[in-house]
Amino acid sequence: MAEFKEHKQFIKSRFARRGIYWLPNMFTLAALFAGFYAVVQAVSGRFELAAIAIFVALVLDGLDGRIARLTRTQSDFGAELDSLSDMVSFGVAPALVVYVWALKDFAAMKTVPMLGPWLSTKLGWIAAFVYCACAALRLARFNTNIDVVDKRFFQGLPSPAAAALVAGLVLAMSEYQVRGADVKWLAWGLTLVAGLTMVSNLRFYSGKDINLRKSVPFSAVVAIALGFVLLISFAGTLPEMLFALFMVYGLSGYAMWVYDKFRRQPPPEPPASG
Repeated sequence: MAEFKEHKQFIKSRFARRGIYWLPNMFTLAALFAGFYAVVQAVSGRFELAAIAIFVALVLDGLDGRIARLTRTQSDFGAELDSLSDMVSFGVAPALVVYVWALKDFAAMKTVPMLGPWLSTKLGWIAAFVYCACAALRLARFNTNIDVVDKRFFQGLPSPAAAALVAGLVLAMSEYQVRGADVKWLAWGLTLVAGLTMVSNLRFYSGKDINLRKSVPFSAVVAIALGFVLLISFAGTLPEMLFALFMVYGLSGYAMWVYDKFRRQPPPEPPASG
């Protein structure tokens, strides 16, 4: 009995000393706050601020994991907290923002032919829910397959990139004072495609194989310099650039799928002679 008590006390003291690493988790909580802030601003009708908050959450989400690895403060608690934060910031927040901005106008829309009055008025929240559900499924699949997939590629569109697509559309349209009701079909299609692409088997480059300590060709340095020049030159059109950047990334998975499909096709047989 005494031995059991000593063992129990040892386990209790060990877990008490472990605690929680505050530095990476602070960045994760900041990303969670940015997602919550996006929802609050969307409900208040300030859609531009809501979209910017989602991009802020994207930056913070990219920092917490890197800080944890640099400081060697990775933990199971941090990984679970990061997943919950991602669900709010890149699942719930974009779905609610785009719904309040554009998709809720489907409720007052006339009946779409072949769909009927009930389905026509529900198209908006159906697309928003599909996106939200696909974000949850994407995160669950990522957590369960993290040790078996190729680290160089994501399986399906990452939820931060999907959120950036939706938020980028809101931000770009707000830049030109375009109301969500005027582009509700575009918002509906983009939300639905972004959601379904998250749960697809398409491959998206992760960039995790990039080694900053490794030497690169001179042409790569020139390309980086030109990138900075373009960024500074088009700084006034940053919302459009962000939307275009994530649109290209979202299409890259489909382009890679087409490339792989044609590459695997056997060469055509030569015509028979005679």
